[in-house]
Amino acid sequence: MQIENSERLRYEPVTKEDAQLLFDLNQDPEVMRYINGGKPSTMAEINDFFIPRIEGFTNNDTGWGLWKVTTLASKSGLSNTYIGWILVRPMDFYTNNPKTADLEVGWRFTQASWGKGYATEAAKAVCKALVVHASAIEKPITHFSAIAEPANSGSINIMTKLGMKYIKNDSVETPEGEVEVVLYRMSV
Repeated sequence: MQIENSERLRYEPVTKEDAQLLFDLNQDPEVMRYINGGKPSTMAEINDFFIPRIEGFTNNDTGWGLWKVTTLASKSGLSNTYIGWILVRPMDFYTNNPKTADLEVGWRFTQASWGKGYATEAAKAVCKALVVHASAIEKPITHFSAIAEPANSGSINIMTKLGMKYIKNDSVETPEGEVEVVLYRMSV
């Protein structure tokens, strides 16, 4: 699957060759604040845990995986700059009952790109491409969902800009233990 460029951004699947980009992004404590309390990742964590985890849910036929987001030429001078990624995988992927028609969408972007609408633009472009592609391969998508820690107002703001509505408070298991999250969802 390919995703067409949006107004300011380009999209490519993340591969293990992108380990350095993933590592660099995870070095900013503010980027990691709502992921693990602000702890930067080590390169070993990227190579031994993060990359294999991504490879575990990546499916080029369905568009699942991480989508690398880079800027296109612009007046701001950020041309061809890696600014983050969009995650796509079935909700409840790590359970016995993954929901392949309800896709989880997530994001992580450099602090320098915050407040410019990039994450919203990227998530919209990825979701739109997934719906079109799913129709073509006859694997319908009924919903897009996203989770965030309740204090993560930036991510919650993106969810509402995408058209998602609050569903419930929930908890998810992470390497650091169980974390409280809010679940937002939208119908396709």
